[in-house]
Amino acid sequence: MSSDVAIQVENLSKCYQIYNKPSDRLKQFLYPSIKRMVGKHAHNYYQDFWALNNINFVIPKGETVGVIGKNGSGKSTLLQIICGTLTPTSGIVNTQGRIGALLELGSGFNPEFTGRENVYLNASVLGLKKEEIEAKLDDILSFADIGAFIDQPVKKYSSGMSVRLAFAVQAQIEPDILIVDEALAVGDARFQAKCFSRLQKLKENGTSILLVTHSSEQIVQHCSYALLLNNGQQIAEGKPKQVVNQYHDILFGKTSTQLKSTKVSVDEVQVLPEQPVLVQSEAVPFKLSTREDVFSEHSGYNEHEYRWGDAKAKIIDYILLDGDRQYPASAATGSKLTVLVNILFLQDIFRPILGFTVKTKAGQVVYGSNTEISESRGAQVFQSMGRAGSVVQAKINFEANLSAGDYFLSFGVASQQTQDLEPHDRRFDCVHLIIEPTPHFFGFTDLHANFEKTESL
Repeated sequence: MSSDVAIQVENLSKCYQIYNKPSDRLKQFLYPSIKRMVGKHAHNYYQDFWALNNINFVIPKGETVGVIGKNGSGKSTLLQIICGTLTPTSGIVNTQGRIGALLELGSGFNPEFTGRENVYLNASVLGLKKEEIEAKLDDILSFADIGAFIDQPVKKYSSGMSVRLAFAVQAQIEPDILIVDEALAVGDARFQAKCFSRLQKLKENGTSILLVTHSSEQIVQHCSYALLLNNGQQIAEGKPKQVVNQYHDILFGKTSTQLKSTKVSVDEVQVLPEQPVLVQSEAVPFKLSTREDVFSEHSGYNEHEYRWGDAKAKIIDYILLDGDRQYPASAATGSKLTVLVNILFLQDIFRPILGFTVKTKAGQVVYGSNTEISESRGAQVFQSMGRAGSVVQAKINFEANLSAGDYFLSFGVASQQTQDLEPHDRRFDCVHLIIEPTPHFFGFTDLHANFEKTESL
């Protein structure tokens, strides 16, 4: 194992024996050994369940790696094996350095001890001497910020207080490897901001961080690498933005297939008279394709888009307008932009949903809306039937109150007849939008702040 590697996992698997009823455990304990003694074939009274199956990855020192996946995908099992609290069925896990872990709220705390006593206990388990603990005690208590409760038994703590104290201990001792399993989801917004600020400092000091969360935003914003698990299998690994797209595919597209820009096999295409808009404005007289998928032929199209869906409807063409400019190479901050998209329905779809998202190049969502949540009058037109063989043209108007940089537009058509959302065509990051530099503000977006001088007090 190289000296610049924090965690190395090779061919890791974990199998559990699942019994249908308690009596099967007793049968498994007695019958197989008896049958083997008399030379008969031994029958197993359990089923194998592979929580993890052949997992492989390497985490360099100082990297923040996100692990994402649906419930039951094997994330927590993986972390417990890395921490050493669970033994793998097969495979190898190598780690270098002191490991700090937040696997469960208050894990490692004695409920009868006070918070202060548990700080000493937890830090001692992690290898700190009493003098080292006392030197860091003020920082730990300040970070946890639970006041007088520090001298109360932990059994009286709320879940939020427990995780505040647990994170404070783990973060302030500066472990070589810090593992966090959904613990930060419990804290309030201020505490989460403080935690992520601390995680950034730990990363800068060389700590390797393994973060498990269901929040794709946190994966994109805070991680330099991501790992996707599903049903115990390692589905993908790589850049967070790409992995999160595949996670959304699994989460929302159970029967989705990868789509390509191809000609549409429809003999007669009827353009509906309605032209729904997410924001009302004057009609823009531009003719878009109603037969062929020519989306990729326009300037500004991102060839690295991530597209998927069941193809019951397809987004086949678009135009981006900045005033009279078509497909502008760049736009000024505050520009009023318009996007027209043509949606071809290949099957009848009741109450189709059109979605629109603006993201940074790192994948962080700046803005998102859809026809189900929009209050615009035009969005209500979508709350009817999309007829097979018809084309609907949708118009989206928005103000680009953004700082200078690269942004990507995403569009999607879906429907929801049951509890699950059915994606028909999702085109993630399909249009590249460049915002020109501006000297009037800095940060992320233009909030149009103004300054006024009031009377002197």
